[in-house]
Amino acid sequence: MEIQQYGLIGRKLEHSFSKAFFAKKFENEHISADYSNYEIPSIEGIRDILNSDIQGFNVTIPYKKSIIPYLDEVKGVAAEINAVNTVKNEGGKWVGYNTDVFGFRQMIKPFFKSHHERAMILGTGGAAEAVAFVLEQLGANVIYISRDKTGVDYFNYEDINENMIRFNGIIVNTTPLGTYPKTEEFPSIPYPFLTDNHLVIDLIYNPAETVFLKRSRLQGAVILNGKTMLHQQAEEAWRIWNK
Repeated sequence: MEIQQYGLIGRKLEHSFSKAFFAKKFENEHISADYSNYEIPSIEGIRDILNSDIQGFNVTIPYKKSIIPYLDEVKGVAAEINAVNTVKNEGGKWVGYNTDVFGFRQMIKPFFKSHHERAMILGTGGAAEAVAFVLEQLGANVIYISRDKTGVDYFNYEDINENMIRFNGIIVNTTPLGTYPKTEEFPSIPYPFLTDNHLVIDLIYNPAETVFLKRSRLQGAVILNGKTMLHQQAEEAWRIWNK
């Protein structure tokens, strides 16, 4: 029986859970497939992967946007938000999809409340686009916090004050700050202004509680890490690869 080949591309993947997640899935469901990590120092390295026998792959930081020019087509919500995290070989054509939107929606639905009218997203990469898409669909107004972008709805970390924290009932970290092994790092926001009305989400899942989440929890905020989103988006990716 031919073994199907799948994988994950990114810059640094040694601490990603995706490989272990799919290995367990393949074993439990008796699927003849392998899932490998493909670390590439720049997006140009994707050419070798596209020329291999791989059937599909996931995309993580920092390539969710930069991979798009290398694909033959981008479908569905991935085209709307200009971010791809799942790629499938469809009859020799490389087609991009986005399952982060599905994963984040599944994760946040039980926790989204009527008072969550405004949201602050830390970061402006591909994951941030997926998060913003879901929050806006749920009716929240979104602003972005960025180190280098300015403009309407974009603010610098130095701009975050008490009013911004009070008004934005949801705060989502989409940056890699705090990811293992650099667990001492955390986004610079005024944590003392958080309350028990806040929902604070970190898309990081390793460690399970980042400094960002710990500081938020100590202020009474409801906190979520990215593990549920990871599992949900991975299952949706598998569905896409096999439809």
